[in-house]
Amino acid sequence: MWNYEKRLQYPVKITQTNPKIAQVIITQFGGPDGELSASMRYLAQRYTMPYKEVTGILTDIGTEELAHLEMICAIVYQLTKDLSPEEIERSGFAPYYVDHTLALWPQAASGTPWSATTFQSKGDPITDLHEDLAAEQKARTTYDNILRLVKDPEVADPIRFLRQREIVHYQRFGESLRIVQDKLDSKNFYAFNPEFDK
Repeated sequence: MWNYEKRLQYPVKITQTNPKIAQVIITQFGGPDGELSASMRYLAQRYTMPYKEVTGILTDIGTEELAHLEMICAIVYQLTKDLSPEEIERSGFAPYYVDHTLALWPQAASGTPWSATTFQSKGDPITDLHEDLAAEQKARTTYDNILRLVKDPEVADPIRFLRQREIVHYQRFGESLRIVQDKLDSKNFYAFNPEFDK
């Protein structure tokens, strides 16, 4: 059960539309390293995590990723709100517009639709946490790339906030990996499992 506050985790107030920037930022909605995949990954993995404190971290971060998804959608919406047909055509936003008008739809910057194949949930604590560590680094790199392209301070400010949260999540998953490694019985540790030596 979650309590939903009707506000963004970090404010998004963009005064100038820019569909070219929106086409880049939408990748953090439905791209392979975006917020939708992150939230689904962590909220799915929590069910098979055998350690309650790590389950709590997966739940916390998975929930926060939903808040980040909301921010990305607000950014894309504000960048494309009330565009004229001429602005849509000039910006190269026409293919998206034809399929979705100005509604939000999860896709990568390349136009590839979101797919559950962009994340993994194995049920093995070490495997899943390594997946999570890598996912946070890939998301951070994507935000780095966006910041290299976006110069509008109204857009860059919330993107910098989101980038910083990826770093914090990476640190929390690193702490989680240490918890798992400390709790695993040596007979069950991934490097040695007598069950596989029979």
